[in-house]
Amino acid sequence: MDPPFQTQLSRRERQIMEAVYRLGEAGVAAVQEELSDTPDYHAVRVAMAKLEEKGYLKHRQEGRRYIYSPEIPRDEAKRSALGHLVRTYFSGAPSEVLLTLLNMSADELSDDDIAELEAWIKQAKATGDDD
Repeated sequence: MDPPFQTQLSRRERQIMEAVYRLGEAGVAAVQEELSDTPDYHAVRVAMAKLEEKGYLKHRQEGRRYIYSPEIPRDEAKRSALGHLVRTYFSGAPSEVLLTLLNMSADELSDDDIAELEAWIKQAKATGDDD
């Protein structure tokens, strides 16, 4: 199994990918503005080119500018990141993740949130019964 793509990226590369996912697509200057420590434009451009070489970004040309977008769909990236988190910190048990999240935010859950969680559990049970 290939490691999740987040573990193959440097801290700066992860920050850039997060910015591009937030923006949907963006030029180097827009990504640079999104980064908290405002790195040099050239450093961001080089990092984005490297991310494209690695297969994480793609670009289209708009005049003289390159407009970058994610090569890996956001849902796939989320699944990869969450799968890595579950395997690394929760011994591969998704239920442990859910219990931890519920314990962390129990006071913040609305009745609608709880109803939605109950509906998901009911659907998961019904789907599991079909197997």
